[in-house]
Amino acid sequence: MAKRGYVYIMSNKRRTTFYVGVTSNLPRRVQEHKEGIGSAFTSKYKCTDLVYFEEHQSIYLAIVREKQLKQWHRPWKIRLIRTMNPEMKDLAGDLM
Repeated sequence: MAKRGYVYIMSNKRRTTFYVGVTSNLPRRVQEHKEGIGSAFTSKYKCTDLVYFEEHQSIYLAIVREKQLKQWHRPWKIRLIRTMNPEMKDLAGDLM
């Protein structure tokens, strides 16, 4: 059985910067970002809030989707986020 995968978007408090990532363990990965050990980019731009995520049947499918989203323009990402999270609040509390 394939391991499930997640595509997620992290943002800073002012929602001016977005980071698209992929993981097989979303709660753990979000906690890493919040602790500043998620990635150099998220640490530098203080992207500590989970604003969007999708669950996929396999990590492979999640990686395919991540690559797609990374090519999207900023307004497209914001529209996608607002479909799940109209207020763009931090969703991390719902996971942990």
